[in-house]
Amino acid sequence: MYHILVVDDEEAIRKMILKYANFEGYQVTEAVNGMEAVELCRQKKFDLIIMDVMMPELDGFSASREIRKTSNTPIIMLSARGEEYDRIHGFEIGVDDYVVKPFSPKELMMRVQAVMKRSASASGNETGRDVCQFEGLTVDFTGRIVTVDGEKVELSPKEYDLLFYLVRNRNIALSRENLITNVWGYDFYGDDRTLDTHIKLLRKSLGPYSKFIVTLRGVGYRFEA
Repeated sequence: MYHILVVDDEEAIRKMILKYANFEGYQVTEAVNGMEAVELCRQKKFDLIIMDVMMPELDGFSASREIRKTSNTPIIMLSARGEEYDRIHGFEIGVDDYVVKPFSPKELMMRVQAVMKRSASASGNETGRDVCQFEGLTVDFTGRIVTVDGEKVELSPKEYDLLFYLVRNRNIALSRENLITNVWGYDFYGDDRTLDTHIKLLRKSLGPYSKFIVTLRGVGYRFEA
């Protein structure tokens, strides 16, 4: 049974998520603010965290940043604000998905299933050592490590998935639909902006080697090396 941590200062929101999560067979622990969420994550392991942004004592972004220091538990962020800045900020600190309030609890549960499925797939072990190098950029698939000019760069879980898929299919034109389907999954409920945001963040992380990610106007992207 998957164990979900639901963090929101609004009791009605927590109870609604609890109801639908229990129906799906998930175990749920509740927290009323970011401080409590961080402390709970230090005490036990969760399979997924649903985190509100605006909360007293410690907001969701700050709590997620603290949790990311010691855990890669998938995080779905809830927010009443849908501005691009908030989405980018969430993805920069390692949030896996972003849901704007008000939301459909059924859709939220489908997003939970999709995120946990992707997380389980990404954690599978590989045999042998699989490493690719392009000038000063090294992509270690086995160790899930990316270095730029010898310096390790920290990417969000989805940035790793996106870069790895691009590199695996280098020199091939990849449509936006292809990337969303193969990196986020058939059951992804986001939109093209999510892909564009991750490409923007990935290019920023790769520094001078962002040149390898080529935009194909009207089509999608290609890792050209």
